[in-house]
Amino acid sequence: MRCMRFMAGEIGDGARREKGGGERWAMKYDGEMLARLVAQAEAQPVGADMVMIRALIEEASELGAGRALERLGLADRRAEGDVRELRELLSAWRDAKKAARGAVVGWAVRIAMALVLLGLAVKTGLLGTMRG
Repeated sequence: MRCMRFMAGEIGDGARREKGGGERWAMKYDGEMLARLVAQAEAQPVGADMVMIRALIEEASELGAGRALERLGLADRRAEGDVRELRELLSAWRDAKKAARGAVVGWAVRIAMALVLLGLAVKTGLLGTMRG
């Protein structure tokens, strides 16, 4: 949200520019900004304004998301490509399963129809006329 960037500008140099895919603002995930925001909130009177509360919530959620990504091993630059590749593999696996299921059902229907025709042939005596 914009309120965090506004608060970061008031607090100091808590934000850094990051290159790659265009310039964008990214917050450090080490908790430094959150600690600064908490300190600033404690210094304010009891009725903290909504901008401060939103900035605290946003910074805490970014910190938590960063930690979660690190625990999952998805915090590096290759993670996006890895996840995209895994999604493609999963999609291919689902397509293969669907095709295999369709083939099995198709063969089961063919076998059932062949057995029905064989049963009709026996019932009508066509099989007996072929033998002799």
